[in-house]
Amino acid sequence: MKKLTVLLLIVGVLFISSSQTYEDQSLISTLKEWLPNQPMYSVLDKIEVPYWGRIISIEERGYYHFVEFLIRKSAHFFIFGCLAVVIYLLFSNKLRSIYRFSFSLLFTGVFAVLDEYHQSLTGGRTPSGYDVILDISGGFTFLLILQIALIIKAKFKKIH
Repeated sequence: MKKLTVLLLIVGVLFISSSQTYEDQSLISTLKEWLPNQPMYSVLDKIEVPYWGRIISIEERGYYHFVEFLIRKSAHFFIFGCLAVVIYLLFSNKLRSIYRFSFSLLFTGVFAVLDEYHQSLTGGRTPSGYDVILDISGGFTFLLILQIALIIKAKFKKIH
């Protein structure tokens, strides 16, 4: 029951998030307030991210917009990673691990596509295939970490 509640919470956060316009979600004013001295500028200034056929960087967007971009894309990766893990844990333990992994990743991809579609219905938002790839990458990474943790746990149990 707890896993289902967490799943519904994550899906709810995704639904609300993709229902908001960019202006409603903007972190720029908060970042300006919290990071007035632009910490790590010299490190971040060296980073360039190819996205939608453009290079996103401090030079191209400015410090606060670039930091916001990194936060928003990290949030995609993280929340869809969590979603994949919760879906995995919802599947029966009787199902082989590779199937649980595959189904979890598939459902995460379906959620990612639906999230981008829902976002396309929101004014001022544009759906992105890049975000779907990022979401699935987050799911894959988190599932891989979970698999490694489960293997270590099983080996540790055998020792003790």
